[in-house]
Amino acid sequence: MTEWRKRCLGEITSFMSKGIPPKYVERENENTVRVLNQKCNRNFEINYEESRLHDCSKKKVPADKMLQLGDVLINSTGTGTAGRVAQLYDVPTPTTIDGHMILLRPTEEIDSIYYGYAVKAFQPKIETLAEGSTGQTEINRKRLQEEIVISFPEEKETQERIARFLLNIDEKIKVNGKINKNLEQQAEALFKAWFLDYIPWNGSVPDSWIDGKLGDFADIKRGGSPRPIQKYLSDSGLRWLKISDVTSLQTPFVIDIKDHIIEDGLKKTVFLKEGSLILSNSATPGIPKILDVDSCIHDGWLYFPKSKFSREYLYLYFKYIRQHLVNLSNGSVFNNLKTDILKNYPTILPDKETLHRFDAIVYPMFLEMQNRTRESHKLAAMRDALLPKLMSGELDVSDIDL
Repeated sequence: MTEWRKRCLGEITSFMSKGIPPKYVERENENTVRVLNQKCNRNFEINYEESRLHDCSKKKVPADKMLQLGDVLINSTGTGTAGRVAQLYDVPTPTTIDGHMILLRPTEEIDSIYYGYAVKAFQPKIETLAEGSTGQTEINRKRLQEEIVISFPEEKETQERIARFLLNIDEKIKVNGKINKNLEQQAEALFKAWFLDYIPWNGSVPDSWIDGKLGDFADIKRGGSPRPIQKYLSDSGLRWLKISDVTSLQTPFVIDIKDHIIEDGLKKTVFLKEGSLILSNSATPGIPKILDVDSCIHDGWLYFPKSKFSREYLYLYFKYIRQHLVNLSNGSVFNNLKTDILKNYPTILPDKETLHRFDAIVYPMFLEMQNRTRESHKLAAMRDALLPKLMSGELDVSDIDL
């Protein structure tokens, strides 16, 4: 039977350092490298879309701070973000991190992927190591090295087996995400071809289509918020959807809702059934989503109880017009998308036959995205439940079929 050891994180870490103070530039050239920041680190993954460019001619990046495959990254600062953990499985271009992230690499006795999952398992504990005043919190690196105690099997082969099992789950989740992204892009392309470029009608709007405003064709209503909200929040009860639940969501469908309210709050909010289309109108406005679970929505959400359009059509429509709505609201960032802006937004209603033909094509795409989102949610829940048991030796991996 494999023997297990316990070591402080600092003892099995060969390199730990904060990132660089970047010299940002807008355009890529022979002197630039990518810089990851806190926004790039969500849901145990690194997303390059929020990265920026650093000019190495103004400040050289030390070689040991250039990222490598298997590097573990922890957000070191920020209320609500400090302590987030992710591991790099791909470095598509020369990359470093800014001073708001910590870079970790293991010693040779630990498999790098096992090391990454072991650190991820301690994310809730790592989040508590943030110290300082509100808005100025930072992870205490001395405590990170001393208070996080990692268990690991002596045999590298067993470490690799555990890591491979968990990695297989994450790879399946990634595959689902890529397929969903492709399906959504196909649906968006079809929407553009039919309802923006009018390709099936030789580039002209058919005479049978009706000019109007969105409010002529859809009821637009706002959610509600019981106040003070702290009085109604609960560990269980009715789901309570926050905009932060969807800002990094890479799928049309919302399943994972963290907060709940007590039933007394139902009188002052809006309860929506699974399948309802919603649109954010504050904080990060203009995000359309489809509920895959029942939930209450606050007044930072809009919903559409009646519409001549399908929810799939409206979802794609809102994705297309989002930037224009931002511009109408006097800036690239705005606090409130007023209902009147949507009600008065110029909109064309295609004939019923065209809408039915379009829905018949895109509905199966959305159904496939929904099914894959549900599967990924179940896989993530299974991974998170197994992770502490695998990392402690409580669960024997010798009989697991990989």
